[in-house]
Amino acid sequence: MGSATIIQTRNAEPIAGTARAASIAVEGMTCASCVARVEKAICAVPGVMSASVNLATERADIRFDAAANPADIVKAIENTGYGASEERIELAIDGMTCASCVARIEKALRVVPGTLEANVNLATEKAAVRVVKGLASVDMLVEAVRGAGYDAKPIADKRDIDQEAEKREREGRRLKLSLAIAALLTLPIFVLEMGSHFVPAIHDFVMIRIGMQESWYLQFVLASLTLFGPGLRFFQKGVPALLRAAPDMNSLVAIGAFAAWSYSVVATFAPGLLPVGTANVYYEAAAVIVTLILLGRFLEARAKGRTSEAIRHLMGLQPKTARVIRNDETVEIAIADVRAGDVVVVRPGEKIAVDGVVVEGSSYVDESMITGEPVPVQKTDGADVVGGTINKTGAFSFRATKVGADTVLAQIIRMVEQAQGAKLPIQSLVDRVTAWFVPAVMAIAFATFLVWLVFGPDPALTFALVNGVAVLIIACPCAMGLATPTSIMVGTGRAAEMGVLFRKGEALQTLRNAEIIAIDKTGTLTRGRPELTDLEAAAGFESNAVLALIASVEARSEHPIAEAIVSAARNAGLTIVEAEQFEAIPGFGTRANVSGHTVHIGADRLMAREGIDVTVFADHARRLGDEGKSPLYAAIDGKLAAIIAVADPIKETTPQAIRMLHQLGLKIAMVTGDNRRTAEAIARKLGIDEVVAEVLPDGKVAALMRLKAEGRNVAFVGDGINDAPALAAADVGLAIGTGTDVAIESADVVLMSGDLLGVPNAIALSKATIRNIKENLFWAFAYNVVLIPVAAGVLYPAYGVLLSPIFAAGAMALSSVFVVGNALRLKRFRGLSRESAAGR
Repeated sequence: MGSATIIQTRNAEPIAGTARAASIAVEGMTCASCVARVEKAICAVPGVMSASVNLATERADIRFDAAANPADIVKAIENTGYGASEERIELAIDGMTCASCVARIEKALRVVPGTLEANVNLATEKAAVRVVKGLASVDMLVEAVRGAGYDAKPIADKRDIDQEAEKREREGRRLKLSLAIAALLTLPIFVLEMGSHFVPAIHDFVMIRIGMQESWYLQFVLASLTLFGPGLRFFQKGVPALLRAAPDMNSLVAIGAFAAWSYSVVATFAPGLLPVGTANVYYEAAAVIVTLILLGRFLEARAKGRTSEAIRHLMGLQPKTARVIRNDETVEIAIADVRAGDVVVVRPGEKIAVDGVVVEGSSYVDESMITGEPVPVQKTDGADVVGGTINKTGAFSFRATKVGADTVLAQIIRMVEQAQGAKLPIQSLVDRVTAWFVPAVMAIAFATFLVWLVFGPDPALTFALVNGVAVLIIACPCAMGLATPTSIMVGTGRAAEMGVLFRKGEALQTLRNAEIIAIDKTGTLTRGRPELTDLEAAAGFESNAVLALIASVEARSEHPIAEAIVSAARNAGLTIVEAEQFEAIPGFGTRANVSGHTVHIGADRLMAREGIDVTVFADHARRLGDEGKSPLYAAIDGKLAAIIAVADPIKETTPQAIRMLHQLGLKIAMVTGDNRRTAEAIARKLGIDEVVAEVLPDGKVAALMRLKAEGRNVAFVGDGINDAPALAAADVGLAIGTGTDVAIESADVVLMSGDLLGVPNAIALSKATIRNIKENLFWAFAYNVVLIPVAAGVLYPAYGVLLSPIFAAGAMALSSVFVVGNALRLKRFRGLSRESAAGR
């Protein structure tokens, strides 16, 4: 009997109205037909809106409304031959004073959906709650206690991913033991039977020393121990499924092995019941079938365990404890006890516990786990830090802003888990086929048996049995069921390690079909903040002296251009003094007195009004105009002092990313609210194919609609709040991770580094993942299409070739291992590095 475990229930996050979502771990599934059966059973429950079962993750993602009873969902899974796993949760209760407190808390806990039993102990101040795992989460139980007027916290809070890993490890150990026992029991059978056919010395030994009948008796004992010892798992799961008229892969193995074994038993102990010349034994086939399929299961379990390594790696990034200042003392507490607002102390080499803002000290922090960027980032007062990143050299303190499930790392893990559990459109064909696969194989096996029995050569019954069993054993719905989800798991996990988060698994498939990449300018192609890009001093003036005077004037202004000039002066270490008689001249610029000098800053029309000739900078002005920059002039004491320009500079990696997108055969369109002249200047510089300028946020959506109307698949890359509508409207939306939360929530893919190189990386990984899925599906389908007829004996009339059930079992076992192993190749995917991009 398998079991179903609800891993996560997102009751606090309504999907639509009163709808909720749950992620259920379903144990015992072995093939794609199990997936279809569980999905069908769950969807039949009243109130269930949708269900998606994933064989690789062994989970069912369910959406249901208020009319659905979660207990009915679990019961539906149980009716398919599985069961619901229970979980014991212990809570420490604070605030109890008497027995009435106990009764009140027990009552509050028992009304939480999914609670089976709740016992509260006044003396120990603990509550022991038995629940259907996941339906009643720790948070729900704690909230129920608080609603009754008390406080509670979990005594032990283990992550489900850790429990799953332990469970997989236990299953792996059981499989390894079963395989070892089966192999030890099978080897003598194989040597006695097959050795007698191919090695004369073994044949003579058996006939003279043991005797043929005695050899059969020995094989009977060993084969029976194999089938009903290590192989009992196939009967325990396969027979009940068969009785429910819902056969699965275990049913195929059980029928095939049992048919070979039972025929051999009749030939051994009641040969008279069989036609003359057909009393042969196939104990070696029955035993080897069990052993080889156990080998396949063991190898598959080991390979499947590696598909979730990315999640386990992310889980391991979070430290277990944090050093927090409490009551003017630094104390070390569990990470679960850190609260928003706590001041956390970080020493050199330590991991940062949670998200926060630096309040004291400075250091360099390795943020590669978030951004994929290996160069440490300097952190000083006011800088944001992310939990799980590693402090390198200095020590600092930061104020916690996000803890627990709100941290960036926790959100990344949730995104990856959700993406790994996704079902791509390409999977729909597989689902339709596998729903009928096992019954069809059984029908083919039965037809094979009848055809050989009626039309086959003597001994017809023997041929019919061997070929019928071979058909049952060669079929492998496992490979078909694992083909897509394993690739998704490995692909999305590898993407997360590279700083590319697929919030929606479907984006893996749709992104590869993108033909045009529409990109927002500000904050995506550019840095998103104005900077002083040009300052050319006139003859007789020194650049830094001019900049200091200009910055002193602009320090009185709140205009973004002024902020960029002041920032440049401060970065250069220049002294900014107090300006006097400051005056903003609308439409022209500004003027002020600084250290006894009269300073004018503005456009050429301001200089003309003051009678100052700017033709000396005519060539510079033309160049700046061609670059999409608006030139400004500075005059000191009535003399032209400098020409300056402030612009939003292009990110260093943007040209490299554009080149790579072009190399992928994609067209690039820039969609921006900036004026057309500036936009076209940037487009020329970067080699962008199309420009849509001077658009409002809804204009960006309209621009995307025009691009899509031409029949092209459009991906949009943006980072701001005004990009959210376009991100949602595009076929695939990619948000720069350094952008706003609104943009990220509207996107299908998040680029954590804020680096546009993540776009070609994401597209390349999407193409690699879908290619990997197609390879898996081709193998899985081709394997069955080609080998099932061979097992049925279609080659025998022309070539005299039959497929032994032993070879069928070996091929079937290896097919699943091949599919999972092929998916694991995605772990070696290497994205574009800065160096390789620069050299292209």
